Amino acid sequence: MRASRHNGRKGKNGVYDVKHNDREFNVGNSEHIDAERAKQNVYWDCYQGYSFGESGREERMSFTQVESEYYYEHYWEHVQEQNRRNEEARHEERNRSVEDLLKNSKTCPEESLLQLGNIDRSVPASVLAKVVAEFFEEFERRYGSHVHILDWTLHLDEGTHHVHERHVFDAKNRYGELCPQQEKALEELGFELPDPTKRKGKYNNRKMSFDAECRRLFLEIAQRNGVQVECEPIYGGVTYLEKQDFIIENQKRRLEEKQAELQEITMKEADMETFVEEIAEEAYEKACETVTEDVVEQTGKENLKELQKYKQWITAEERKLPKEVRSLVGRCMDALEKRFRDVTGQMVRRVKEALRNPKRKEAAKEEIKQQARISVKEKLAKLRKETDAQKPEKRTGQRKKREEELT
Repeated sequence: MRASRHNGRKGKNGVYDVKHNDREFNVGNSEHIDAERAKQNVYWDCYQGYSFGESGREERMSFTQVESEYYYEHYWEHVQEQNRRNEEARHEERNRSVEDLLKNSKTCPEESLLQLGNIDRSVPASVLAKVVAEFFEEFERRYGSHVHILDWTLHLDEGTHHVHERHVFDAKNRYGELCPQQEKALEELGFELPDPTKRKGKYNNRKMSFDAECRRLFLEIAQRNGVQVECEPIYGGVTYLEKQDFIIENQKRRLEEKQAELQEITMKEADMETFVEEIAEEAYEKACETVTEDVVEQTGKENLKELQKYKQWITAEERKLPKEVRSLVGRCMDALEKRFRDVTGQMVRRVKEALRNPKRKEAAKEEIKQQARISVKEKLAKLRKETDAQKPEKRTGQRKKREEELT
């Protein structure tokens, strides 16, 4: 008998809607759901515990409300502090709400589907319930510090008994705030890359190690409860592939790996724009601070130099001015020099204020961003060229070796 544990966060219509799990819709409109058997479903959530069928559903929070409550309780502080940092950095457009975390495919709960058997042959509902209950208990004991089960449902109203379970990964960020982040959570739980000698990527990440361990745990508990399960996973969800199909599947996989490598050195347009925006902002602010001071200071020095020259000229003996007049002119020039020095500091402040005028600032930043885009694109093109310039004979040898393995 096959044992299945599949994970995901989104489908073709976006992130998964938890309303499917606790039947927060009219099941009479779904042909694949037996409304009568739906009354036997088992529900559990982290705030209210167990419920069965339609018993007390009106008084209980829905799964949607439970997940929203959990996110507000645990991640609201992080959202507020991050928004404050965005505003200090003048990037209010990056602000998010707690609801945004629930809708984002990187921070929303992950959903797992657990099943023993299929529509032709499966275990009794009582056995599946016992297996998943033990699995969730052990799951919580091992990973509960960073992976939190929010809710789960045992569906008995469809073709095959199965369980939908949703959980969230979290860990503290560098500011000490708790927030949803899968990679950091798994790292703190001690999970390593499947192949530590290679770079982290789509086919080499801690989530793969975590899923493999969870699958082993699920199989062990099923076997402990007398369920005879096949332990060898089926590649790609199919039992058999003809040789040519297998070759094609491997070629597709290698193509995906190549694309993954390219993605690491290729910025998305939105990410590049954000990067360029940050460069422009920092460059402009730096110019306001340093260039303004340097320019005004240098200008002040030149003015003072000219003033001193004029003082020396007008007070020189050859001007044949009376001594009293020369002394008066000298004192006036000294006072004027002191006034020039005071005005220099005021000029720095005024020039900075003028440069920070929103219209002038945006116009200057646009010029900086235009040059930055060109520079970033040139560097990316160079990196792509270097990646594509791998030795052909090396790639040919790798391809030949893989083909020999398939024959």
